[in-house]
Amino acid sequence: MRPEVLYQLFSPISKLTGIGPRLTALIEKLAGPNIIDLAWHLPSGLVTRQQVTTLTPELINQNIVVTLHVDQHLPSRNRRVPYRIQCHAGDSSLTLTFFNGRERYLRQQLPEGQERIISGKLEEYAGEYQITHPDHIATRETVETVPLFEPVYPLTAGLTNQTFIKTSRQFLPLLPDLPEWNDKSLMAREKWEGWKESLSRAHSPKSEEELERDTPARSRLAYDELLANQLALELVRRSMKRKPGRSLTETGEIREKVLASLPFKLTGAQNNALKEIREDMAGPHRMLRLLQGDVGSGKTVVALLAMVQAVEAGAQATIMAPTEILARQHFNAIEPLAAEAGMKCLLITGRLKGKKRTEILAELEEGTVDLVVGTHALFQEDVKFHDLGLAIIDEQHRFGVHQRLALSAKGRHGKGGVDVLVMTATPIPRTLALTAYGDMDVSIIAEKPPGRKPVDTRAIDLERLEAVAQGLGRKLAAGERVYWVCPLVEESQVLDVAAAEERFTYLQHLYGHQVGLIHGRLKPDEKDATMQRFMAGEINILVATTVIEVGVDVPEATVMIIEHAERFGLAQLHQLRGRVGRGGLEGTCLLLYAAPLSETQKARLGILRETEDGFRIAEEDLRLRGAGELLGTRQSGLPEFKLADLHAHSRLLIIARDDARLILEKDKALASERGSALKTLLYLFERDSAIRYLSG
Repeated sequence: MRPEVLYQLFSPISKLTGIGPRLTALIEKLAGPNIIDLAWHLPSGLVTRQQVTTLTPELINQNIVVTLHVDQHLPSRNRRVPYRIQCHAGDSSLTLTFFNGRERYLRQQLPEGQERIISGKLEEYAGEYQITHPDHIATRETVETVPLFEPVYPLTAGLTNQTFIKTSRQFLPLLPDLPEWNDKSLMAREKWEGWKESLSRAHSPKSEEELERDTPARSRLAYDELLANQLALELVRRSMKRKPGRSLTETGEIREKVLASLPFKLTGAQNNALKEIREDMAGPHRMLRLLQGDVGSGKTVVALLAMVQAVEAGAQATIMAPTEILARQHFNAIEPLAAEAGMKCLLITGRLKGKKRTEILAELEEGTVDLVVGTHALFQEDVKFHDLGLAIIDEQHRFGVHQRLALSAKGRHGKGGVDVLVMTATPIPRTLALTAYGDMDVSIIAEKPPGRKPVDTRAIDLERLEAVAQGLGRKLAAGERVYWVCPLVEESQVLDVAAAEERFTYLQHLYGHQVGLIHGRLKPDEKDATMQRFMAGEINILVATTVIEVGVDVPEATVMIIEHAERFGLAQLHQLRGRVGRGGLEGTCLLLYAAPLSETQKARLGILRETEDGFRIAEEDLRLRGAGELLGTRQSGLPEFKLADLHAHSRLLIIARDDARLILEKDKALASERGSALKTLLYLFERDSAIRYLSG
């Protein structure tokens, strides 16, 4: 239950004065539905005004506050001509200009012959001083309503800064006094004030410097959010660790057979990752580990050898992929090696139906099957294992936390929980790994197998597109295959498809039936069928809008062409590049860009040409674009941070992680005075679900 002290903050914004249905909808869209969401929506700019008594040329283009005398209204009967009001400030004439000005309202606000205090940007027009649409009009009695420093908030269409300021000023008096949850020595070292003071200061900046992310007020608020995130993840992690697992110890017999049948030796990085996984699986608690490996680093072999350990211990193992194509690819790689070592491996996807499905599920439940490769179909209730010991989930950011817990629950009751290994080919910067996967231990395969040649990466102006397309004939004649990725058009799938169809038609004109097309509006079965034809060599150029599946392996694919490469993120471009040059042949990646490029776009394409290190590329992507876009916010399961910036606040994240661990080591039930304050923090940042993991 949320503490009573927070009730008011979590009431709807419509409870505030002057917020009707139209404004409620706009503010909800911008910041969120509750009063607390206004608190988290911080200003991004500042208007600084100078109080002046006389007008001088040096003040032109400055924001000023000035006392003036209203002389004469000059209404306009022509809509194209603005409404003007002649005034004087000291010895200088000043014209106030209003486009579409309403006479009755303006005469009320600025009566002739009276004094008013106004603010706005001073301009010069036809040799005279002018202010267009003053932003504040006041009398001597109401002069305090004209601020010398006014925050500028990120807005949405239909919402003005003045309206948002009026709304946000109402929540500051509602902020309750909350107990301090931060360590006193940390507060002193970082020069932080209390939570309430920091929020008030962040909403009332007095200089451009106070808008920076590393100011004490903003740093403190960012730290609060990161601490709530790390505390919640640590509670989940400890809960998983406390759950009894089973010790899956290997004999080594099957492993030796599998290693003997491999046409290559494992790399040092693969052996290190395997050692960590083996120790976890042999331990008394459930394993929950993330295996990160860059494109082509050899994660599948590591996964297979982990599955072998489960089988040697007398259990079954499964690997689940996000698409049928990837599941089939894993199956085709694993099944021959498993058969050679005497293990039975089956494939379960949504396509499996009828009698065949009934037979396979019966074998699975009886325990005659050792390894299962599958898709989401493995979640179905009638899929029952005889004794599941290890569940491997490929491309974790496609699956939520709940799904991985659902799969781990498929274990045999009474034998302890299922070990879970999560794999991803998306290199994740350390800070992102801590916030997205902080409930897991992490293993990294940071080197590629020997013999893998670097992909030749070039940036080419889009004007040379025809020459690029016509040059593909040589590659096709040599039996090589080509991916052609079309740009994303302003988040519009309809326009994306139109762009891809146009490119498909053009390439078909050059290469006939050798060209295939995949886009986001095709049914999964249609996508799979086209992809299978490309893998089988029935088509040699694949035009695609949707990013080609992570992990899809077509050894003959050697050329990756990406149109409007400047519109893609670095990590995305790196993933696409990793689709080619996987079969021993040299790969080429052509980044077609539309000139002129911005500095950021130049930097992005430059980094890709410089390095193939996915982790360095991911760090740069985080710096250039932020966390939300790095894994694709909609499907990543990433926490959405409102105050913290993972690049700017990476130092604070490490402190928060260590602090969360230390707190729970000393006070696992959060029963102390500080522990009670930390529970309030979890509720404040809506990490309520973590409270249930507190151990009594």
